[in-house]
Amino acid sequence: MTIRAAFSCLALCTLAPLLGACSGNADEDGLPVVVIGEPESIFEDGLRLSSGAQLVRDATSSGIVALNAQGEVVPGLGESWIVTDDGRSFIFRLRQVTWPDGEPLTAQDARASLLRTITELRGTSLGLDLRKVEDIRAMTARVIEIRLTGPMPEFLQLLAQPELAIIRDGESIGPMRMEREGETALLEPTPPERIGLPERERSDTARSIRLRALPGVEANEAFASGGAAALLDGTIFTLPLADTGPLARGTVRLDPAVGLFGIVVTNDQGFLAEVENREALSMTIDRAALVEQFSLGGWQPSARIVPASLPGIANPQTGRWPGMSLEARREQARDRVTAWTRQTGQRARVRLWLPDGPGADRLVNALSMDLATIGVDLRRAQFPQGADLVMIDRLARYPSARWFLNQFNCALLPGPCSPDADLLVTESLSANGAQEAGNLLVEAEGALIAQEVYIPLGAPVRWSLVRSGLEGFSENSWSRHPLYALAGVEAW
Repeated sequence: MTIRAAFSCLALCTLAPLLGACSGNADEDGLPVVVIGEPESIFEDGLRLSSGAQLVRDATSSGIVALNAQGEVVPGLGESWIVTDDGRSFIFRLRQVTWPDGEPLTAQDARASLLRTITELRGTSLGLDLRKVEDIRAMTARVIEIRLTGPMPEFLQLLAQPELAIIRDGESIGPMRMEREGETALLEPTPPERIGLPERERSDTARSIRLRALPGVEANEAFASGGAAALLDGTIFTLPLADTGPLARGTVRLDPAVGLFGIVVTNDQGFLAEVENREALSMTIDRAALVEQFSLGGWQPSARIVPASLPGIANPQTGRWPGMSLEARREQARDRVTAWTRQTGQRARVRLWLPDGPGADRLVNALSMDLATIGVDLRRAQFPQGADLVMIDRLARYPSARWFLNQFNCALLPGPCSPDADLLVTESLSANGAQEAGNLLVEAEGALIAQEVYIPLGAPVRWSLVRSGLEGFSENSWSRHPLYALAGVEAW
């Protein structure tokens, strides 16, 4: 903790009767939690949600299944389910619960909600993920069947996404309910009797949550001063802000996150028009050194799109440039840049956009030095529109190569893409068995890499700060930290 933060904490504790800012009193009015983001971001609605808005949606609106604090699939509005032997049909029995107006939840309600959401998600990467859904049927008043084009063992995790919550006429059923107080979302446990469940004694640990979204510096100061019991949704761009000193109120909790962290090529003109030049940029980056400056133990750099550790990978993945040292790669890349400069009479320059934050500053500096070794000038772009390169930092929705490949579908990319890769991913939707689907997805990754539309760096970084002794938080691969778990509320 910095000296400034220590004095801030002292001042807040002195005014505790008025502010309720210190840990002894803050929880009486609700557990204070902050996420990094703009204040309005947690109140977003619709189907394109910030991570903070996903937390709110997850707390106030239930899907048929959910993910718990450990990132495991658990029952939601579906109390039980079976999967048919062919792996293509998921049959759920819904709970006997009611909507806020007292009407019972029916399988027809769930079907209508899911069909509407799938339609609205067309044109998004999540919409591409849902192409496996072939049919949805209400079998009885409380039984619903979701039929897929082929087996998908990870389908339940996809179904647990906050965007797939069951909604009817703008109303939802969830473990918590929200009221807005200025820039604070007050989340209260939903009384069981309000949703048709038997009344049960409230747990001694159950409490409300006061959620705010703050920019990185302010969020960290709120935690350091005792004004927040947990800080969620930290990324590599904000990691240097984390207070990790000996007097810090909590420790940095790193998720073993799965997803994409790298650079998308958004311009296929000039220097980047040639695949070999795009590959030259990727060959030149010292990925291990790029993240070493953040002192992240265990982070694995990668030049592949799909992690080799994912289930269903048909064959072991090799490195992109086997047998070539970094210096040998840079020498080859330098030759390409020199040849292009001689041919065009221009100096190779690229503009990179990435989110703001001290971590972003470090990344830009390191990447600039890497590219300078081959004669390429890297400039930072103020906006993603008009940039040549855009850095992405995205969490996977489910453990499949298809999620990774869907992020680079030609319908979604502003720059170069691979129609061949898209076709192979589409063919995998109706493949006869996991082996055939896996082979098609490996081939699709190869086609995508051949076009050099993406410069992979490794896995995304997700960190949180959690007050010592606070229960309900657990690191997991999907970086899902349900607010109802922090509130000590039993979801169902």
